[in-house]
Amino acid sequence: MIAQTRPKLLSALFVVVALAAACSGGSGPLGSVPVVPSSPEPSVAQGSPDLTPAPSAEPSEEPTSEPSGPAASPGSPSANPSSAPGGTTIVRAYFWLGVSPNADGPVAVLREIPATKSVATAAMNALLAGPNLIEGRNQITSSVPDGTQLLGLTIDGGVATVDLSGEFASGGGGDAYQQRLGQVVYTLTQFPSLKGVNLRIDGSGDANVLKRTDYETLLPTMWVDRPAWGAAIGNPAHVTGSADVFEATFRVAILDGSGKVLADQQVMATCGSGCRGTFDTTVPYTVSKAQYGTLRVYDPSEQDGSPEDIRDYRVWLTPGA
Repeated sequence: MIAQTRPKLLSALFVVVALAAACSGGSGPLGSVPVVPSSPEPSVAQGSPDLTPAPSAEPSEEPTSEPSGPAASPGSPSANPSSAPGGTTIVRAYFWLGVSPNADGPVAVLREIPATKSVATAAMNALLAGPNLIEGRNQITSSVPDGTQLLGLTIDGGVATVDLSGEFASGGGGDAYQQRLGQVVYTLTQFPSLKGVNLRIDGSGDANVLKRTDYETLLPTMWVDRPAWGAAIGNPAHVTGSADVFEATFRVAILDGSGKVLADQQVMATCGSGCRGTFDTTVPYTVSKAQYGTLRVYDPSEQDGSPEDIRDYRVWLTPGA
């Protein structure tokens, strides 16, 4: 009886050992058993979708009183902002908007791409591709060196490990390198499930996890994260971001394509005067037809109330419902 049982026990033991080897990525007589790498698809959620301008035609270079597409009336499909059409996905890339010493900083732009579950990879590829012509003509640049390639991207436990080619570490001083790190971190942490980034260059790196809070010093005094530059703003406009201003107050204005002020209201952040607080506000405005205009944040001068530290975002305006 004992002799008959032994072969069965040995066979069972062999199966357990084989399974353990497969799970651990070990090797054996049949060769190495690869470990299945982490993947961005199951762990990355996009969060609230951005809105794109309705016209399909290439937008004009400057804010205009005319829509880029056919004339639109309130309620018509082309007058209303929309999410990406079927078969496409919208991702964000963070570049650098240069305005003035207190208004320079990261800026989100939108990219519409073929539908994919690999949204984190798509966002990184959009970042590495750089600003488009219209953005470049509006003082939007990138600190990421040309020729930088994405060698790999995996996600595990809310941390994205991104491997970039050696070009990423070349050129520019310390400030430029911090800016490009910030661009990568902000681009990847746009997804709610990603809280940090582990950076590798040509496969080499450490275990350090970079987070958005590590790059708050790059932000302007008043920073708008939503809407993205060039996006549809909705009506009323929904504006979110952060600020570090005196008594936590500043102003948000909306201008039409001709520069006429449509709305101008005070906004208060959750913290100010030496600390950075967040803000989330809605701004109603009246405009007769859909058009590109400007979302402006600024700090009124203590002397005469004139705008200081102005930061402008090109946005798509629509008539209210």
